[in-house]
Amino acid sequence: MGRGRAKAKQTKVARALKYGGPQTDLDRLQAELGSTGSSSSDHLDDTYEVVEDPYADDPYAKYYDDEDEDKA
Repeated sequence: MGRGRAKAKQTKVARALKYGGPQTDLDRLQAELGSTGSSSSDHLDDTYEVVEDPYADDPYAKYYDDEDEDKA
């Protein structure tokens, strides 16, 4: 006994989550992400080093195909 009340409460909570879930505050989300509306290419992250291509001076590198390696 007493199962009906518990089930009714679960049903009420499930309906509230399904149809009236939390509303997304887009302004707060934008502020949290730090977006000011400008494109992300304006700000580049300088924490990473540029890695030079070790095969840049190899005269035969242009004949190497990366897809051949996957077929083996």
